[in-house]
Amino acid sequence: MLSRHSKEVFYRVAGPLMSANGKIYRALRAPRNGDIRVQLGPGQKNYIEGWINVDANMFTGKCDIWADLRNPLPFHSNSVTCLYSHQVIEHLPDLWGHFREAYRCLKPGGVYRFGGPNGDSAITAFSRNKVDWFSVFPDERQSIGGRFENFIFCRREHLTILTESYLREILGNTGFKTSRCLLPTKETEHAEFFEVCLQTEYESDFDLPHTLILEATK
Repeated sequence: MLSRHSKEVFYRVAGPLMSANGKIYRALRAPRNGDIRVQLGPGQKNYIEGWINVDANMFTGKCDIWADLRNPLPFHSNSVTCLYSHQVIEHLPDLWGHFREAYRCLKPGGVYRFGGPNGDSAITAFSRNKVDWFSVFPDERQSIGGRFENFIFCRREHLTILTESYLREILGNTGFKTSRCLLPTKETEHAEFFEVCLQTEYESDFDLPHTLILEATK
């Protein structure tokens, strides 16, 4: 994991270039029609063939569009069939703005599947003193409080706590309709879109899932 300082330096230097690249792509290359499937933040391992993969990491990862997801998404309004992100939105400083952008880009009936650290489960595990529910990543912590802090903030890489009620508030105010919470690797209400995505998701504790996943429809 890069240090926060290193990432701040990277975004200061590369941010204007990524912003320009995203604008150029949207103006000159972004498709307007067809079955357009987009993954946000594939990182180093989860590139999906046949999808448009968008990421700020073009050096050690693999992506089709080099763009900062904190900026407006580089797609035309009402053009995208489906969006997918996994363990991404907790890193974004403006969730409300992000979901407004997702809604803008999706076609009517389009779906956004997203997942991130499950704040509801973490709070329940903490209240039950389930120390082993939490890992020692990114820092070696023995106390449940320290491990809880690891999970929620991850060396300040996570910028918000993702809970179902908060996400539903954002989605409802943005205009989305949402599904019930889904179990990672097990459930999707839109297999025609996301079956390939389920292959990259992993979960082992279905009593208190570590990942909170929703599918939101425009």
